[in-house]
Amino acid sequence: MPARIRQTVRYVTASDGVRLACAESGAGMPLVKAATWLTHLEHDLDSPVWRHWMAFLTGHFRFVRYDERGCGMTDWDVRDLSLDRRVRDLETVIEAARVEEPFVLLGISHGAAVSIAYAVRHPHRVARMVLYGGFARGALRRGDRDAERTYEAITVLANSWGSDNPSFRQVFTSRFIPEGTEEQLRWFNELCRKTTSPELAGTLLRSRAEADVRQLLAEVRTPTLVLHARNDAIAPVSEGRLLASEIPGAQFVELESPNHILLEHEPAWTRFQDAVLEFTGQTALAGGLDPAFESLSPRERETLALLACGLSNAEIAERLGISEKTVRNRLSHLFDKLGVWSRAQAIVFARERGFV
Repeated sequence: MPARIRQTVRYVTASDGVRLACAESGAGMPLVKAATWLTHLEHDLDSPVWRHWMAFLTGHFRFVRYDERGCGMTDWDVRDLSLDRRVRDLETVIEAARVEEPFVLLGISHGAAVSIAYAVRHPHRVARMVLYGGFARGALRRGDRDAERTYEAITVLANSWGSDNPSFRQVFTSRFIPEGTEEQLRWFNELCRKTTSPELAGTLLRSRAEADVRQLLAEVRTPTLVLHARNDAIAPVSEGRLLASEIPGAQFVELESPNHILLEHEPAWTRFQDAVLEFTGQTALAGGLDPAFESLSPRERETLALLACGLSNAEIAERLGISEKTVRNRLSHLFDKLGVWSRAQAIVFARERGFV
């Protein structure tokens, strides 16, 4: 198994007093993921469902994410679950993470609605927006009576998630990852119980089912990539097509998959990665490093990327969770490997070769 991804977890406080847990990993172009439910900042690192997502996003971006209110390491004692509140939570996390330059905004599932609302409010802050498995209208806002009945039934079942019998959670899990392995299904079943309470699960489900940002789509001015699995049972592909057709200039990629969360083994996952890298201008990274950097260890590459972004030793130490002495030693070693004598030379060397 590959080494566990290193991340820094912090708490920030929303304007209504709710403590939000947010995490940061990787280096380079900043990418912020709007929260989705059923996440846990620590458990996701070891997850057979999410860890390939973590590896991909951390490997190419300065990746900022957070557990939404009522889930994971964020406070569970919450009252306001409105869309406006979720957008304000995203604003709080971005401000606390000091994401000052225009960044990539990633909205998965319900996170797409939050991302759209944020991009409309802050058009100059978002450089690119990527929406996967997203929807503008929740399940109770699409005028589909069959879908509404199914959603109501699942909401009732969610109230029994605390039971030792996994069958209540299995109904939900099988819709998210119908092609999941036994290990993946078992892990997702347990995540349902670990990341939120049975009492909150139904409330969270209903809050996203009632979301509706369709009226905002025409106001989006951010370049947008919409990706959607063709046979997604959580958010039908018609919702992805709606996003792509009503967001001005949006690109659309239809993926051959039945999974709401793309799994590592499927070709759709490779297609997703290629499309995101191309859209965000990171294609060069996917093709491999310049030979000049091949001698560097992953940790040295991580340190060089932060140096090339202009961070001081103290800032690099804080970002990576190490001491300044370790940063100095690491820089000394990589300077020797690159054949440069100073920070300034290392920065120029890295930038001229497209390392950042």
